[in-house]
Amino acid sequence: MKQLHKPTSAYYRRDEEITGSQTAPYSPKALKHSRSISRSIHYLFKEQRLLFILVGILIGSTFFILQPTLYRIGPPDSAVHSSLSRTASSSFPARTGFGSYSSSSGLFPKRSVSARVPAGIGRRRSRIVVTGGAGFVGSHLVDKLISRGDEVIVIDNFFTGRKENLVHLFGNPRFELIRHDVVEPILLEVDQIYHLACPASPVHYKFNPVKTIKTNVMGTLNMLGLAKRVGARFLLTSTSEVYGDPLEHPQKEIYWGNVNPIGERSCYDEGKRTAETLTMDYHRGDGVEVRIARIFNTYGPRMCLDDGRVVSNFVAQAIRKQPMTVYGDGKQTRSFQYVSDLVDGLVALMENEHVGPFNLGNPGEFTMLELAEVVKETIDSSATIEFKPNTADDPHMRKPDISKAKELLNWEPKIPLREGLPLMVSDFRNRILNENEGKGL
Repeated sequence: MKQLHKPTSAYYRRDEEITGSQTAPYSPKALKHSRSISRSIHYLFKEQRLLFILVGILIGSTFFILQPTLYRIGPPDSAVHSSLSRTASSSFPARTGFGSYSSSSGLFPKRSVSARVPAGIGRRRSRIVVTGGAGFVGSHLVDKLISRGDEVIVIDNFFTGRKENLVHLFGNPRFELIRHDVVEPILLEVDQIYHLACPASPVHYKFNPVKTIKTNVMGTLNMLGLAKRVGARFLLTSTSEVYGDPLEHPQKEIYWGNVNPIGERSCYDEGKRTAETLTMDYHRGDGVEVRIARIFNTYGPRMCLDDGRVVSNFVAQAIRKQPMTVYGDGKQTRSFQYVSDLVDGLVALMENEHVGPFNLGNPGEFTMLELAEVVKETIDSSATIEFKPNTADDPHMRKPDISKAKELLNWEPKIPLREGLPLMVSDFRNRILNENEGKGL
């Protein structure tokens, strides 16, 4: 009987439990006490776990601080193919006209290439396009950009630019050369655009005036369109020719100029004025970051031997034992800056936050006769002068006021004419000698 009673009482207790559980109200689990927080802290400090976390954070921070610097100064990856001169003739046929010669960013959505970099982090490598980069000024600019570690793409159609100016960079993995006319659009991903493409000497821009103004207008439109699409900062190299035959001396950036709109030089003068207008319209209307430089007479190595500009004319003629040609009475004045000074000014402008325009030139003023005397002192004291009638619309005076560039860009030229001219003469001697050897002279 006891055995039968025990299961019955067990079942009875179980029924009571079930009934009680069904009728009792639900009570949630009690919240954890602050004791759980102390357990977490105890767990964190146990076995030096906190120390390991802090060491990991330190190692990770050190890597991200040092990585850009190590990447910049490290040797190039041998697996990376050398960036040889790339000719895009399949996509962009070679042009027989001219439109790419070095004559010489309103804010886009928070993309400032020249933004300050925090201490301890190296300067970010920029990807830069230089149109007209195979020309005189452009090739020197490319050298400077490559030397500071940037990646540079040169666009040139070689009407006046020369591959010889860039051949020393052909094996550099950060250099690329594209044969292309800026009158035609091109698609690239870049951070900055230096737009130098346009023939700059009277001999070249008068050769095909319509093409010259197309280069200034369509070429500038295409490069501004590219800057707008990819958010690049755009620098236009304009010219002192926008002042025409000035009635103000020296010329300040606020001077609007005195230009003949229908003269022989108008394709260049008015073309550059239109390029400035387009640049400012893209800045105001589309928020493109732009910079405008007005370049005054520049000289130095790699100038074309026979481009019709006065310094190259005098130097080439004196070396060849020919009379130096002076047009008019020789009392016209010009100012001459060495090419390295100009390149420093262009880079300072691009990296600064001021739109411009800025005059970039040397305020040292010389008459043509005074320049001829300096050339004689440098090359051949027995050199003679030949006078010829003056050319149409030739400015009588040209001298930049660079106070704006000195104040806002902290830039001014450093190399006087008598120091820079011998460097140019040495380059011209070698090229003229090679030219004569090629002719069997």
